[in-house]
Amino acid sequence: MDRSKEGLMVDTLGVAVVGFGWMGRVHSQAYARVPHHYPQLGLRPELVTVADEVPGRAEEAAARFGFATAVRDWREVVADPRVRAVSITAPNFLHREIGVAMAEAGKHIWIEKPVGLTVTDARAVADAVAKAGVQGTVGFNYRNAPAVESARRLIADGEIGTVTHVRVRLFSDYAAHPEGALTWRYERERGGSGVLGDLASHGVDLARYLLGDITSLTADTAVFVPERARPTGATAGHSRASGGELGPVENEDYVNCLLRFASGARGVLEACRVSVGEQNNYGFEVHGTKGAVFWDFRRMNELGVSRGDRYQDQPVSTVYMGPGEGEYEAFQPGSANAMGYDDLKVIEAYRFLSSIAEGASHGATLADAVHSAAALDAMARSAESGGWADVHRGG
Repeated sequence: MDRSKEGLMVDTLGVAVVGFGWMGRVHSQAYARVPHHYPQLGLRPELVTVADEVPGRAEEAAARFGFATAVRDWREVVADPRVRAVSITAPNFLHREIGVAMAEAGKHIWIEKPVGLTVTDARAVADAVAKAGVQGTVGFNYRNAPAVESARRLIADGEIGTVTHVRVRLFSDYAAHPEGALTWRYERERGGSGVLGDLASHGVDLARYLLGDITSLTADTAVFVPERARPTGATAGHSRASGGELGPVENEDYVNCLLRFASGARGVLEACRVSVGEQNNYGFEVHGTKGAVFWDFRRMNELGVSRGDRYQDQPVSTVYMGPGEGEYEAFQPGSANAMGYDDLKVIEAYRFLSSIAEGASHGATLADAVHSAAALDAMARSAESGGWADVHRGG
């Protein structure tokens, strides 16, 4: 326990990051920024250990970001008494094993979506967290945007009437290049359901966050780039490879889906990782009986709002986010100043640390991950059968 410049008593929390690709860097930067944006938080993260199996990567991360220790094997983090909380940013197929092990060791976890490859994986991590009595936060970062939180409030307050339907889109080109390396992301055994777990998981979380539970759906999927070259060395992010041995892409490039909600609303969700000309085109349109709200991640701090009693020819106003909307005030002093993607992860880190400090969940939880994974499993079943599938969260 030490004293901050503001005179508050601050408890130091030892944290580790497991898996140091791009997302591992984002988590590390978020921990470093939390005290600057949230000086009132009585818990200050200390970067203790970074783990990555790629030779030299953990050592480089420690040198750049100030971790006290660098290790190759994540199991050393499990046994490290200095570590009280862990960010799990390793590949999807490792989420369940690492998440369960960390929770059983009594460590709080901030884990990236989709929390494993299946709903069974997500539920196993959720059960381990609950049994251990630790906190678990999931990386559904788009719900942290002040405009998204504003949209949720407007919907809940009945400002657009009864919600009738929603369209959620997640289009990107990160896998569009035919020379994109055949990494674990494109393998069923290690990457799971492809764009379903990578992008549609976010779409499901946004839809549930805004409209409530999804009860059933019907989906269609496709692979548009069927072969890629195998990489010859370690990869990070979305690397390219050319001239190597070609191998099959085993999971989905694209999904479109019709949704039915418990409320009676209907929805459309569409996601693609090979959309040439699209870069992070993520967003939603929610329509109600008296109005609508519109959000585009690329204009993250703006919300389109239509409300009133005209019904026909009712105008749409652009509302700029400002202090009082979500966590905006922690980052900018006045309306229409820009926030960015990394700010959403700082908010996520703050809510994770607040959950630990208060012993009560803030932000997206493992239960949200289980709901998302259940919808993804239903999409896969529906695409295979050609019919509607119920979303079974299970127990």
